[in-house]
Amino acid sequence: MNSTQEHSIDASKARSIQQTLKIVYGVVPIVAGLDKFTNVLTHWVAYLNPGLAGLLPFSGEAFMRIVGVIEIVAGILVMVKPRLGALVVAAWLTLIALSLIVGWRYVDVAVRDLVMAVGACTLARLTALVGDKAP
Repeated sequence: MNSTQEHSIDASKARSIQQTLKIVYGVVPIVAGLDKFTNVLTHWVAYLNPGLAGLLPFSGEAFMRIVGVIEIVAGILVMVKPRLGALVVAAWLTLIALSLIVGWRYVDVAVRDLVMAVGACTLARLTALVGDKAP
């Protein structure tokens, strides 16, 4: 095997990895978005930056429902247009992390969200290589 072959991408393996990431970054935002309406996983309003909450013209619960709709749409977008959807999810996760860091609350969650944003960017880059079509 020459050096060119060693560094070439196995397309079927790359597509398999891309499909796994697509499912994760599609399903997780949808589940989190739906949970904004039920609060089964957690009480989401607790994560709302108090400074931001004071600026809202409506309740924190209403804001979280809006966030939930955005997350559901972002998850669906990942499933339909993974490259674009992954970039939207990465930006969304980064904004959530910045909000948590600015309020210096749930910094552990902020770090996790930043790591997840890197994974979403990886999905976007991988999709650029292998394409949006399922194998």
